[in-house]
Amino acid sequence: MKPGALLVVPTVKKSHGGGHLARGSAMVRSLRAAGREAFLFLPEMLDPRKLLDIAGLQGESWILQGKTQDPRYNPQSSTQWDFIILDKFRTDLWEAASWAALAPLIGIDEGGAHRDKFDFLIDLLPPLPKRGFNPPNITAPSLIPLPHNRRPSFHNEDGILKVLVSFGAEDAEGLTFQAAMALGKQAHPHELAITVIAPGLPEDKARTLKAFSKGTPGITVLKGMPDLREHLAEYDILITHFGLTAFEALHARLPVCLLSPTPYHEKLARNAGFFSAGEGPAAAGNIGRFFFSNKKGQHLNTKFLNTLAVGSEKIAARYGLDMVPDRDLGEFLARFNPLPVRPCPACGAPFFVRDKSRGIPTRFSDRTYRRCTHCGMIYMHCMSPPGIEYETDYFFDSYKSQYGKTYLEDFPNLVDAGKKRLAVIKRFLNDESGRRLLDIGCAYGPFLSAASAGGFSVQGIDPSSEAVRFVRENLGISANESFFPDPSLEHPENAGSFAVITLWYVLEHFEDLRWVLVEINRLLAMRGVLAFSTPTSGGISGKKSLQAFLEKSPPDHRTIWSPKLCRRILARYGFRLKKIRITGHHPERFPLGNHFKQGGILRYLLLLISRIFRLGDTFECYAIKVKSLW
Repeated sequence: MKPGALLVVPTVKKSHGGGHLARGSAMVRSLRAAGREAFLFLPEMLDPRKLLDIAGLQGESWILQGKTQDPRYNPQSSTQWDFIILDKFRTDLWEAASWAALAPLIGIDEGGAHRDKFDFLIDLLPPLPKRGFNPPNITAPSLIPLPHNRRPSFHNEDGILKVLVSFGAEDAEGLTFQAAMALGKQAHPHELAITVIAPGLPEDKARTLKAFSKGTPGITVLKGMPDLREHLAEYDILITHFGLTAFEALHARLPVCLLSPTPYHEKLARNAGFFSAGEGPAAAGNIGRFFFSNKKGQHLNTKFLNTLAVGSEKIAARYGLDMVPDRDLGEFLARFNPLPVRPCPACGAPFFVRDKSRGIPTRFSDRTYRRCTHCGMIYMHCMSPPGIEYETDYFFDSYKSQYGKTYLEDFPNLVDAGKKRLAVIKRFLNDESGRRLLDIGCAYGPFLSAASAGGFSVQGIDPSSEAVRFVRENLGISANESFFPDPSLEHPENAGSFAVITLWYVLEHFEDLRWVLVEINRLLAMRGVLAFSTPTSGGISGKKSLQAFLEKSPPDHRTIWSPKLCRRILARYGFRLKKIRITGHHPERFPLGNHFKQGGILRYLLLLISRIFRLGDTFECYAIKVKSLW
């Protein structure tokens, strides 16, 4: 699938600072440098030129502007986006729904109540876990744009301590002014040099601070500092709030002391392991008590400074900021290439962002699982779909690592399993349906071998060229190297020509089950048998921990079935469920099961419990066609 266009949507609300806009523009530049067609969306404002000028974005051809923040009323709504990246701080439900109608959503540091509505969540800054919190797919401060310039170490080797005070483009609580004044009044010019970046101070405080700096040696006030991150290495300590600059400083090996504008910032700081001098202007006004060993400020508190350096070094190591990253956020996102549609692959029900029922996702670093709110199917949404893994290694080394022998070494056992499955199929087979059998995903053909010996006219389909060659040359059975639906079966004469169609551990691999089941309905004769096997989330592994079960699920298993789903889903496609056979009983997967002796009475009891309560981790399903969809 050829990569398409991407859209980055940052927040531009006045109370959210300028960091989101700057990060969004950097993200677009990085995505474009990586070869992706990316655009930055900005709503039209009263003075859009001023906004663009502040962000240094004048004249950029990749800026898109709309008349409103609601994407439904923007001319860009007709564009086919691969995915949309929202860096909105807290996204409203209506806005999440509007963007989700256009493409899969990626949330960057999404802090709102609707995190579960996003297909993929990236928390660049460590979030604050709380009740009802929807965890991210990844937490990765190392993906933020990091400075190239770095200090030799976190410890200061110079005589004068160079302190940088910066609270970003906006500082609603006035922490810049309070911290600068507090440090400046106590600082000795031979001990401390203070640089204050104060772009958003009110005029009265700006005048006061400017006048104070003129009469106080060692304090410098700047309205701004272009490319601030590359200047961080010139200082010995940074005073700021929890945010991007704090983590940039850690990579530059600059110790960080935080002041929190809100209780939420304070909790974030503590959760990430930072030292915080406290919350609000009062804490900023008292910050000198940490830096100086006495009230007159004549001597720096070296014990505190050393503790700050050691603590900052530990945080940097914890979040991978002690090394030079091999990619930034834009380069990371450039590799994403998700499927363009996101309805349930089993029933086709769309993902309703406003639905608050069973669709809460389970997230991992490479994929997200949702439960369909209509049919109950658990299905995977992967931002970078895995490649096909069904060639030689799949049947040999990979198979052996799981089962202790290669696929061909296990061939006689697989043939015996096929005979048992045929015995069930024959119970439901109508003689008028004929004896033609199609095995989808036939592999090296053990079931085809059993069915051929059982009197069926058999045919196989498999994407593995080696497997198909083996079936043809060693078993003398017809097989096509193809994916299903197979173009060679599209001819009208094949409609209704098969008495049996089987898929043994294949159905879960399809991206969209709907067209697979519709095509199977077309190929099957009336009252013909559909039989398949698949892993289940209803077994002991899924019941013990669905999270762990899904994490261990192969990344090419797009759907996670359970026996209770089969009747309703199959009925939608013209089939009547006849039998569910629970398989895959593993006593060792029960709690403490590994501690019981192999072949012992306790292990046997667990096996018995698994069979009685139908707790196997796989199952077989047998159904007949009762309605034609064509």
